[in-house]
Amino acid sequence: MTRVAAVDCGTNSIRLLVADADPATGELTELDRRMTIVRLGQGVDRTGRLAPEALERTFAACREYAEVIRTLGAERVRFVATSASRDAENREEFVRGVVDILGVEPEVITGDQEAAFSFTGATKELTGHEHLSGPFLVVDLGGGSTEFVSGDDGVRAARSVDIGCVRLTERHLVVDGQVADVPTEDQISAVRADIERALDLAEETVPLTGACRPGEGGHTLVGLAGTVTTVAAIALGLAEYDPAAIHHARVHAGQVGEITAKLLTSTHEERAAIGAMHPGRVDVITAGALVLLAIMNRTGAEEVVVSEHDILDGIAWSIA
Repeated sequence: MTRVAAVDCGTNSIRLLVADADPATGELTELDRRMTIVRLGQGVDRTGRLAPEALERTFAACREYAEVIRTLGAERVRFVATSASRDAENREEFVRGVVDILGVEPEVITGDQEAAFSFTGATKELTGHEHLSGPFLVVDLGGGSTEFVSGDDGVRAARSVDIGCVRLTERHLVVDGQVADVPTEDQISAVRADIERALDLAEETVPLTGACRPGEGGHTLVGLAGTVTTVAAIALGLAEYDPAAIHHARVHAGQVGEITAKLLTSTHEERAAIGAMHPGRVDVITAGALVLLAIMNRTGAEEVVVSEHDILDGIAWSIA
């Protein structure tokens, strides 16, 4: 048994998992799992740099996580940084700050590495599941990028493309420095066109069209990250976010379509009033929902299986 700490720093959020891992049994016993919205990717798509205020928000979260790791006595720590820090010219400033606070150097991983960690984290407990069978198509819908990974006992094909809820929002839904309260038809069309181009790119590596249609050999669609779990929480009618209720929930394509349509016509105030909505997702959930809906349409999936276990769990297993 090894006590490990995994940190996943993405475009929109930074997350921590401290767990006891037993490679002999394949069990990961969670001690602490937490998430902080830091929006590290603020403006990166436009400027190519990490903003000073975004770095400070991230470092503040790192200081909190360092205390948790110390208190719980994790033996091994791995810090993985994904889309925003891959794209930034000044990522060395980010690296120095993390080393100073946590004593470990963040690994700025490739999209393919990110995909592999996500697949392991999401499917390790699904292999041999009584009601959920492989092969799997795992979709990790992040802030800056979305990873597509297909496989069964292991990864067969993986591709990362630059569509995420934050990146798409900043590209198409910001006017005069403010996120549009209710997006226009032209803005929605621009987001959808961007998504379709990215899905075409992903499909050069990972089969998507019809891949999750019911029938022999059809992939089980597994969705990860904040957009997917928030849509699931809305579909379940949760008054507040409940990871236990969301984990392995099945959300039908019709529900995703209805929720997306409602989000597209909702104001900021109306989205913020949704009980299960994290304040840091209010401005970006609409773009994220459009991505999820497009993926389900492209793959022919009747439902998405939602997982709370994701890249964090994959990182934890990589150091167990």
